[in-house]
Amino acid sequence: MRNAWNLIVTAGALSFGSWAPAVLCAQDIEVKDAWIRGTVPGQTATGAFMNITSKAPARLVGVASPVAATVEIHNMTMQGGVMKMFAVDGVELPANRTVRLASGGYHVMFLELKRELKAGDRVPLKLTFELADKKRETLELAVEVRDVTGEKKHGH
Repeated sequence: MRNAWNLIVTAGALSFGSWAPAVLCAQDIEVKDAWIRGTVPGQTATGAFMNITSKAPARLVGVASPVAATVEIHNMTMQGGVMKMFAVDGVELPANRTVRLASGGYHVMFLELKRELKAGDRVPLKLTFELADKKRETLELAVEVRDVTGEKKHGH
């Protein structure tokens, strides 16, 4: 019964959009404010950003989406006055601390996009977490695409 309830709560959180947190209930991992930067025609890469909080130590170790040939966890640092971006094998999630995936630091990178991502679209994104016992759990999101500035699409 608990697994059914977890599925219902997670599905409910996903259906309400980015204002409601997505929760991996069994392991108490919460993803809030997830969004993807929109693209222009011909653009082949973009990033996704979010806040992740885990009640117990964990790691974000994998990302996947059908909208890109490759999806990776990246970091960005300054080295000798030059900004460098590179893939990493994971992001540590200390217990009860929010880790922010944002421009200029850790983020999710979509490479070889299969289509343009327009503001207002929803994109499937699967996050894989490794827990303290080395067990892996996944969380599937439908992430909102925002315009290139990160602003939400406004309807009239």
